[in-house]
Amino acid sequence: MNTNFLFTIESWATEQECTLAVTNIFELVQRDMVLSSEQHRASFSVLKAQDWINVMALTKDQKVILVEQFRYGIQAPTLELPGGVCEPGELPLETSKRELLEESGYVSEEWVTLGKVSSNPAMQDNYTHSFLALNCEKVAEQKLDGNERIHVHLMPITQFLDNVESGVIHHSLVAATTAKYLLHLRG
Repeated sequence: MNTNFLFTIESWATEQECTLAVTNIFELVQRDMVLSSEQHRASFSVLKAQDWINVMALTKDQKVILVEQFRYGIQAPTLELPGGVCEPGELPLETSKRELLEESGYVSEEWVTLGKVSSNPAMQDNYTHSFLALNCEKVAEQKLDGNERIHVHLMPITQFLDNVESGVIHHSLVAATTAKYLLHLRG
């Protein structure tokens, strides 16, 4: 596998950064930046956030654990992989184990790191880490946060992949984790 790539584009340098707003999930900052070779200056809005995780969780009978929830941004229900926000100081694998248990009541003793992607590099500074959890077993009831309303679904892997392909499952970071999973299977 050839994974070497030499980036040739000039990087912008940050001259100044100021916070415009702080919410429960993001900090909105303005970055004043310069492209040195041209002395070109511009201001950019950036959302700073903790890293996120997604878990491709499979039961012993190869069903994908999915969570159905209402998403406020698109104002509609979605079908997704379990996921969440890394707490400060929490490793992504720890977050994955915690979120899988909290959102679905399932646990796994077999974890594989699938890698990470930039959540949205045009305007965000965080990454989404993807994990594979194998042979998951239900051991508890959900332990949801105050605003979470989640229905758990188990879906055969082929049906899950069909739903990603057709757009029924349309969350971009779920699609990214699915791609990482398929690349893992490729070996």
